[in-house]
Amino acid sequence: MTTQGRVWVFGDNIDTDGIIPARYLTTFDAEELGAHCMEDVDPEFPSKVKPGDILVAGKNFGCGSSREHAVLALKGAGIAAVLAESFARIFFRNAINTGLLVLEADGVRSILDAGDTVRVDAKSGTIVNETRGRSLTAKPVPAFIQEILDAGGLMEYAKKKLQTDAR
Repeated sequence: MTTQGRVWVFGDNIDTDGIIPARYLTTFDAEELGAHCMEDVDPEFPSKVKPGDILVAGKNFGCGSSREHAVLALKGAGIAAVLAESFARIFFRNAINTGLLVLEADGVRSILDAGDTVRVDAKSGTIVNETRGRSLTAKPVPAFIQEILDAGGLMEYAKKKLQTDAR
């Protein structure tokens, strides 16, 4: 899986309330959640983010409560991938289960600036800043997680696996 997009940069310890404020947790509609994604951290984000954009963050991204709404909001906003120094474990797993590419990469904020264009190869872990010619390697996605992501998330993967096994 390779993706390319415009970069948005955030800091450390962005919690799930920062990703999608609790006042919007009355729905599971990704598009509606996406309309409010990150608005308490950056009020302009929901109106300026575009499909295919890539969010870059520091340490402990997705900390806080274990709500799936946070991943749905990012997907609903059009985020194609999240690159961070580290993730809260439950957020990381929710992202995989929902089919959102997440990669851990030490120093990722040192090679990417807001507005840059980045190309990400999940299989190899390669992150290339196409604007500035910088690159680094993230922890690559294991094959079984790549299969889940390629299927669009855990539920789609399970459906596909059941159909294959039934033959």
